[in-house]
Amino acid sequence: MRKKTITASLLATALVATGVLANAGVAHADADTLVVNAGSVLRPVTHVAAGGLYALATTTTPDPTQLPPLHLNQLTQPAPGVQQVGNGASVPTGDALKVAPVSTNAGAQTTIRMADIYNGFPYQGVTLPDYLAKVDTMVKARVAATNTTNVNGWELWNEPDGTWDTNTNGTFNDAWVKIYNEVKKYDTVTPIVGPSYQYYDHNRMLAFLTNAKANNAVPDVISWHELSQGWGGIGDHMSDLASIESSLGISPRPVSINEYAWTDQVDVPSAALHYISQFERYGIRDAERAYWYESGTVNGLLYNNQPTASYWMYKWYGDMTGNMVPVTASSDLDGIASLDSTRKILTVIAGGEYGNNTITINGLGSFGTQAKVTLTASATTGRTTNSSQPAPLSTTTVPIVNGSLSVPITNEDDKAAYQVVVTPASGPVTATQQVYEAENATVVNAQRLSSSSASNGGYVGRIDGSADQRSDSFVDFLVNVPTAGSYKMGIRYANGGTAPSTQGLAYNGGAFSTITYPVTGSWGTFAANNTVSTNLTLKAGYNMIRLAKGSPSFAGGTGYAELDSITLTAQ
Repeated sequence: MRKKTITASLLATALVATGVLANAGVAHADADTLVVNAGSVLRPVTHVAAGGLYALATTTTPDPTQLPPLHLNQLTQPAPGVQQVGNGASVPTGDALKVAPVSTNAGAQTTIRMADIYNGFPYQGVTLPDYLAKVDTMVKARVAATNTTNVNGWELWNEPDGTWDTNTNGTFNDAWVKIYNEVKKYDTVTPIVGPSYQYYDHNRMLAFLTNAKANNAVPDVISWHELSQGWGGIGDHMSDLASIESSLGISPRPVSINEYAWTDQVDVPSAALHYISQFERYGIRDAERAYWYESGTVNGLLYNNQPTASYWMYKWYGDMTGNMVPVTASSDLDGIASLDSTRKILTVIAGGEYGNNTITINGLGSFGTQAKVTLTASATTGRTTNSSQPAPLSTTTVPIVNGSLSVPITNEDDKAAYQVVVTPASGPVTATQQVYEAENATVVNAQRLSSSSASNGGYVGRIDGSADQRSDSFVDFLVNVPTAGSYKMGIRYANGGTAPSTQGLAYNGGAFSTITYPVTGSWGTFAANNTVSTNLTLKAGYNMIRLAKGSPSFAGGTGYAELDSITLTAQ
């Protein structure tokens, strides 16, 4: 967390002096070309960077109806009993357990920031014995919250390289082991997240992980912040971490960048997009927008509960489905791209350059000989100005030559983000989304896997847990339907066991029913007829559908089933 009273310029100056500050890029007009390879797969769409620190203040702030279009992936919220009075607040806000229903309904998971049990920044009145006692209270409160799901991490401390008082409490690395073991006294299930340094440093990370390995206290998720260093070094940081893990014999850990973007970047669409591009490209598990200003605004995406310019860039990101595909930057022109091969929709979000530039897309052979291309630009009005949904700048039909096409962007604003949506000339296969891939959904205590027989190449397996709310396994599908009414839901699955298996089905907070999956003969194989169906009554707009091996209010399914996708058809 950062406070507005922190002298950001002093930290940045120090980082430059020590050679730590990476060049974030300065836009120039050289007629650059961004290249998208729609013929390859980078990773499933999971909206890696859709989230924030203190994004939620209460169950009504922000307006929960503004959240589903963002397809939030991960939040970091303060501990139960939070005492931290954050930016723009007069009382503590954001208690992770209190706002949990909103985050879960929006499809997000939540890491709990434990250090915010203290007020002030750096934290005030911290002694290790006092903190360990508070850790007991926080963990017991979470374990007692038996209806709260989607808590996927304890962050043991925040920015120890700037907030840990070694004179009073000894070294952070030694304290980490004690805090780690204290959490494990009461919760051996929830992953541990850390060390959450304020910036990546090789020597510091090596010393931390060496000590953690020696004391059986290696975090399940490695975290740090990408703020004043800019986006330019993220790939190097990931490579360096991998080399440290390898040298110490630590299995690769997922990475959470639980604060990203500096004060002059977080609300500039193209600057935020630069971070997102790096996170998608280099395999970050999740990343959260930094908390510089008011809590409960999704970190500036909303102002007075209405969208700002950046909200619409993140909504374009949230609209992505299918697989992320590789993008090759050109100078400061960078971006992200996805391909929904089921509907035949290719989406690019680009930005960071000015002047006249080009986006070239390869690998579109399945789209035919012509494509419809829609180009839209975001506004650049910042975090305290509401912005209506931008209208397209142009919609054109262009030739596809040898599977490729080019889209010119004239007079590009280097602060704006640009969305390019490409479909066959006749439009997408379906007017609205009907097939929802399991690997694009919220996957809790299960695993995204790949198979050539799965639709879009991915599925979710190891949906095995049903012990309690911390280890229950389920997949939450956030679906969007055009009209209220009855829908047939087909579930494409695999059951390689010897007997039928069952899972629980619930939607929009309703009661659970049971879904039965007949034997299919093998795991990870999805024939077209490996489908079971049921009927749902859905409301117009967004609905949350849960398929669970275990979940609060559902005792647990029998056997096992793997999920490929669901298909919704209006009745």
